[in-house]
Amino acid sequence: MNPSDNIILLGSLNTEFKTLEAMVHIYCRDHHSETTLCASCDDFLHYAKMRLDRCPYGEAKPTCRQCPIHCYKSDYKLQSQTIMRYSGPRMLLKHPILAIRHLLAEKRPVPGKPEANASNRHKRKMME
Repeated sequence: MNPSDNIILLGSLNTEFKTLEAMVHIYCRDHHSETTLCASCDDFLHYAKMRLDRCPYGEAKPTCRQCPIHCYKSDYKLQSQTIMRYSGPRMLLKHPILAIRHLLAEKRPVPGKPEANASNRHKRKMME
């Protein structure tokens, strides 16, 4: 069991994760020819969920492409770019609502310095 399985993402972070999850499934199905996620794509998805949980912007998070804080390790960042370049155009056919929400999110202005304790992780810890 992966530690990120216990992470509950709140609000817009959950929507962003659903979008990313859909993109990973499209990419993995077309490139790794498996009905379920391969180990590499599953590992990436767990890593991405952990990074969303710990994002200092919390629910005010900009899209990763616009974010001034680059929190992914270089190999995961490269994997993310590869997945998104492939899956992005296909999302409009497979998951049009998630795709349009993501495109609209990219048009929002990037917030300034994140507020203290705004991360999803911090909010989860406060609820426990």
